[in-house]
Amino acid sequence: MSREKLVYMANQIATFFETQPGEGQAEKVVQHLSDFWEPRMREQLDQIVAEGGEGLKPLALEAAMLLRERA
Repeated sequence: MSREKLVYMANQIATFFETQPGEGQAEKVVQHLSDFWEPRMREQLDQIVAEGGEGLKPLALEAAMLLRERA
């Protein structure tokens, strides 16, 4: 998958969870990525974070960094 497409998808997920009530939005994004993204997609996201996370919304970046810590 292209880098741009992956960043777009991660940002869409983050945008959705930003609008949800309550706290722990980054955890909700992490759970979604864990449940619905295949390992190759998560690995690509990890690489994007390793390269600085350019293009990711703050919530998407926070979630990707949490996911990275748990890998």
